[in-house]
Amino acid sequence: MEYKPIGIIHTPFSQIEEMPIQPAGASGVTGAVEVFKEFRDGLKDLGGFSHIILLYHFHQSQGFALHVVPFMDSEPRGLFATRAPKRPNPIGLSVVRLLRIEESTVYVENVDIVDGTPLLDIKPYVPEFDGQTNVRTGWLEHVRKAVSERKSDSRFR
Repeated sequence: MEYKPIGIIHTPFSQIEEMPIQPAGASGVTGAVEVFKEFRDGLKDLGGFSHIILLYHFHQSQGFALHVVPFMDSEPRGLFATRAPKRPNPIGLSVVRLLRIEESTVYVENVDIVDGTPLLDIKPYVPEFDGQTNVRTGWLEHVRKAVSERKSDSRFR
């Protein structure tokens, strides 16, 4: 299995520490997604969407553990019940607001990604496809509203 980046994500976050941990905590933070020229034509028709899903490689994370203490908790949790960046396949995803597209640059808002992150894919966010009802959020049920106040630290470096 081999993946090739299709671009680079540019944000104001040069360090992992003190970044928002989810787009919900990055309200108003803007960034630019530089799509490599050979993939530029794939941006056709994307401008009609208000939100997009960015899939990317956690390039500053190495290794993983099957139990982690996530940013939103103080107890160890199973890795797959968290969004911790240190994973067997270090792939991240963020749903961000699409502001505009200029040539091969996609401008976004509510971005929670470190600068220079390799972009793997872009997908349109479609509420009828992606929005779910009757959702349970497991151990996050009691702390999820605090996401806007939490920042990352060095625990997953």
